[in-house]
Amino acid sequence: MQLVLRDENQGPYLSRVLAYGRTEDVLSNEQLGQIKAKAILMSLKFADKFYNKYKMHLLEEAAQDVIGIVSIGLMALSDQSQANAIRLLLTDDGVVKSFQKGWGMLTKVSQHRLHGKSVYGDVDKVLLDQVSSPPDCDEWQGWAYYQEALAEHNRQQSINALLAQFYIVGTFDPMDYINLESTLAEAVLYRIFFDGKKVRQDLKRRMARIELKDEWFNLEFIEQQTKAALAELPNELADAIRLDLGKHFNAALLRTLHFSRSYQELAIQNASPERLERLEYKEGLIGLLGWPIYIDL
Repeated sequence: MQLVLRDENQGPYLSRVLAYGRTEDVLSNEQLGQIKAKAILMSLKFADKFYNKYKMHLLEEAAQDVIGIVSIGLMALSDQSQANAIRLLLTDDGVVKSFQKGWGMLTKVSQHRLHGKSVYGDVDKVLLDQVSSPPDCDEWQGWAYYQEALAEHNRQQSINALLAQFYIVGTFDPMDYINLESTLAEAVLYRIFFDGKKVRQDLKRRMARIELKDEWFNLEFIEQQTKAALAELPNELADAIRLDLGKHFNAALLRTLHFSRSYQELAIQNASPERLERLEYKEGLIGLLGWPIYIDL
């Protein structure tokens, strides 16, 4: 088994760093050999845990996985500075630290991706395949795939925090809340209608009895209500959510508020659930940001 160095601009970060070290003459042949030996040993241990180390093609696959894992860990630990990365790799445990960092990163972002068991324990198999470094791929995209998984992980963490802060536990199905904007918007809308109360799945059947106030129906008021809701969250989390919101979030929420007037008019007339549902779909239920998607029978 060999640790293959590919084109320094196309290969995984570990290969690029080693190529940089040779080009800049800061990495001797002996040091390169030591780093490769450590990576191969790491691959043997990885194969022993997750593969059949006695089958050469599986051992090579383990090596490709290890190179990918070490690469993302090395990128994180070195702040994507190849000079810093070389210095780390030249330490006794640089390869191990990079692997441990990379594995920890993949474990973290796999939390919301795992459905059932993974052959890699706490790491999602699809994600590891994306981070891996097969020699026949044109360009290593492991870091980009990790960033996508991290963004989705952070988004799901934000949704969970919104549910914990603004929704009453046991009154909703978490599977209905997979979109960050919709989750926040429903909470803001409910707080407007019910003076800051936590969300229950009862808005539609209470709609006929809500007093809709004229001062609610302007963009500045909606912006204030969104800010007030986010202010109840930890600053770091609130900042992350703000960055993830679309620029038309408040305008879309205002549109939903206007729709609630039409819904209320029918509700006051004791319209059937079917008629109310037809109104929702006429307005475009998916486009009504923050409007509950549950069916009220």
